[in-house]
Formats: sequence, C-alpha cells, structure tokens
Amino acid sequence: MEVIINGKSEQVSDGISVSKLLEHLKIKPVAVAVELNLEIVPKSDYNKRTLKMGDKLEIISFVGGG
Repeated sequence: MEVIINGKSEQVSDGISVSKLLEHLKIKPVAVAVELNLEIVPKSDYNKRTLKMGDKLEIISFVGGG
C-alpha cells in the first residue's frame, strides 16, 4: 500500500505498525518523533498504531550539537 513519508510516496506492507515501519527504514525509534496525519504518535503507541493507505507521516530526527 502507499503512504507518504516526509513528502515522498513509499510502498509498505498493509497494516504495518509505526514500529515496524521504523525498523524497515532502519531508523532507531529512540532518536525520532513521528507525526501521523498531523498527530504526534507517542512512543508507547508505536507498536499499536497501524498505517492505512494514504496516511501521511513526518519522521523527525533529533540531532545533538553545541
């Protein structure tokens, strides 16, 4: 199925969870925030929230520095 991740169309498995999506993209969940259809997804819900066709995600990485 097709979802939009950071403005780009991506093909993912039907019903994939946010957690599995991050794993598929090789992104560590500790260092990101995920917005799904304009709503921040709590890290505690990453395993429970499943994606549907046409969902729009923004995945924001935290960068340290000084």
